[in-house]
Amino acid sequence: MKKTVLITGASSGFGLMLATTLHQRGYQVIGTSRQPEKYAAAVPFTLLPLDLDDAQSVANLPALLFSKVDHLDVLVNNAGYMVTGLAEETPLALGREQFETNFWGTVAVTNALLPHFRARKQGQIVTVSSIVGLLGSPNLAFYTASKHAVQGYFKALRFELDQFNIQVSMVEPMWFKTQLGHNAVAAKKNTIHDYDTYRRKADAATRKGIAEAQAPDAVVNTIVGLIGTARPRFSNPVGKMTGMILFLQQYLPKMFESAIHKSVTEAAS
Repeated sequence: MKKTVLITGASSGFGLMLATTLHQRGYQVIGTSRQPEKYAAAVPFTLLPLDLDDAQSVANLPALLFSKVDHLDVLVNNAGYMVTGLAEETPLALGREQFETNFWGTVAVTNALLPHFRARKQGQIVTVSSIVGLLGSPNLAFYTASKHAVQGYFKALRFELDQFNIQVSMVEPMWFKTQLGHNAVAAKKNTIHDYDTYRRKADAATRKGIAEAQAPDAVVNTIVGLIGTARPRFSNPVGKMTGMILFLQQYLPKMFESAIHKSVTEAAS
């Protein structure tokens, strides 16, 4: 029997492609969107309202979900967004908003559905993080920090849920062609003159990453594979050169740091 899958942020990007792919393969798919009425007619699966920043919206999710299905097998935490900007120049209020969505919103949705998984003594949680959650990136300090927080939370949670046969996995993509980059919120206040040259280079590197991003198929295929695996791996980096980059960070840190600096310099040339 095919599984029932809930995917947050299913009206665009990875979420939409994943939901459509799973629907086509016979899974029972429920997606969420902040504006489901805007997209419902264009997708072949059910869309429920969910705003990760709204505690009541998150609290309403289980009742809405189980009015449509009688059980849930897989939760895919996909919803989120990206704040760009140099660390010191990014207003703290904007950084807190990044955490409210990417970290606290993801945790709240997970906690809202854990009682169902625990009662059934089975379930699977797949969370879309980012390669920067394992590394770090200039011009993305608060996005990087939010993804590090997500990685750390689920790294601990997986041990606590193992007794209930609930599998926990992370997917850490490189740059891929989705709406994430185009919908990013840029920090344009608190400009500090000392950063003028570096800001120009870092902005160019970010734009280059978005422009040269890979097609999202690899990420979708990775998640589909995890859903079809009895004991999936926890960490699943996806994208060109991820293995080499992670190797350099761990075993050749000076070379890794040099490569990061070089990527910023070359993007601006």
